Amino acid sequence: MIKVQQLTKQFGDFTAVNQLSFDVAPGEVLGFLGPNGAGKSTTMKMITGFLPPTSGTVEVFGHDISRQPLAAKRCMGYLPEGAPAYGDMTVLAFLRFIAEVRGFRAAQQKQRVAQVVDKTGLTEVLGQAVNTLSKGYKRRVGLAQTLIHDPQVLILDEPTDGLDPNQKQQVRDLIRDLAADKIVIVSTHILEEVSAVCSRAMIIAAGQKVIDGTPAELEARSRYHQALSIRFREPVADGAAAFAALARVQEVDELQQGREYLIIPQPGETLYPDVSALIEQHRWPVESVHIERGRLDDVFRSLTQVSQSVAQC
Repeated sequence: MIKVQQLTKQFGDFTAVNQLSFDVAPGEVLGFLGPNGAGKSTTMKMITGFLPPTSGTVEVFGHDISRQPLAAKRCMGYLPEGAPAYGDMTVLAFLRFIAEVRGFRAAQQKQRVAQVVDKTGLTEVLGQAVNTLSKGYKRRVGLAQTLIHDPQVLILDEPTDGLDPNQKQQVRDLIRDLAADKIVIVSTHILEEVSAVCSRAMIIAAGQKVIDGTPAELEARSRYHQALSIRFREPVADGAAAFAALARVQEVDELQQGREYLIIPQPGETLYPDVSALIEQHRWPVESVHIERGRLDDVFRSLTQVSQSVAQC
């Protein structure tokens, strides 16, 4: 597994990452989240050995990245932010070059390049220079080069940045397939990415970990967890007052002039039985009812804003 212990990076008087510790096991897809400047990319660079830590350690399948860098890097495929590549090379030449650097020769090299080209959908642009590609295709070239040597660990910094919805879905499907026998760490600011591909999510702010859990555990911390979104076939008079009078209700938002309501429960409470009984009592014409799992953006904002305020103090 990957073991990160007390990882710290300072740039002069500025601490970008502050005593960060976590483990990631095979089969996990860890979503690494945080606001701009939180230390996500700096952490990725330290894990992959591109940036030395000020203190702390990183082990990748038992190899210390500082003391055994080559052994550790052989286990990893890294997609940096921006997917840098040699722009004057064609896509095919670039992938062959990466395969050669990784030690593949002749038929084996051809086979590995063909496999990653197929997985990442690059067949149509193999003859084009990398610097002539769209942002989305450059991102896919970057993803392809991480897979050339079939690594045990994938470190992906913003892997779907610049992709259209169809391409994003293809990359997410690929990540889910790869996660069956690999460790995948996805650094992203796109919260929908967490729900789509991650089995676990960790949020950092001001260089420190503020929460680590499954997406469902994070959603349960949202004020919208177990909230009811109700739509009626016609406006309901005095619905807001009736819902607000229920014992377990914290807040009621009336929308569409009484045709829709968002009913937020007190923390840890469930509203459906009481709300259902009230609707039955008044014979209100319900069109739809949705129970919210919680909103990751709500949790993200509440945790990172508090952490940044504390750090500034």
